[in-house]
Amino acid sequence: MTERLPTELLVAGYLRQCMTAGIPVYIVHKGAPAAGTVTVRLVLPDKKTKILNQSRDMDGNLGWSNPFDSEIVDETRADEYIRKGVARDPDVWVIEVESADGENPFEGKIF
Repeated sequence: MTERLPTELLVAGYLRQCMTAGIPVYIVHKGAPAAGTVTVRLVLPDKKTKILNQSRDMDGNLGWSNPFDSEIVDETRADEYIRKGVARDPDVWVIEVESADGENPFEGKIF
């Protein structure tokens, strides 16, 4: 088994990356420091949202998945999804990123 970076350090790197690029970013929910997963909420203009969940492929490579059929959802649907996700798994980290174009600023393939 390979060693993995604690989630808290991974999130700190994400925040630093956004701050360095001048991208507004916020921690909406702090999860487990060592082993929580990450959900990214990309806030788009016109109250639209794109949700990406951290996941790994069969080889253990870090990537992202979109939980919705349509890539972009309205703010209310995204809020409900995140609320239910945190209630189900309080270890999850939720990061909100303001994005004009909906592009994920973090490394990793979208599955």
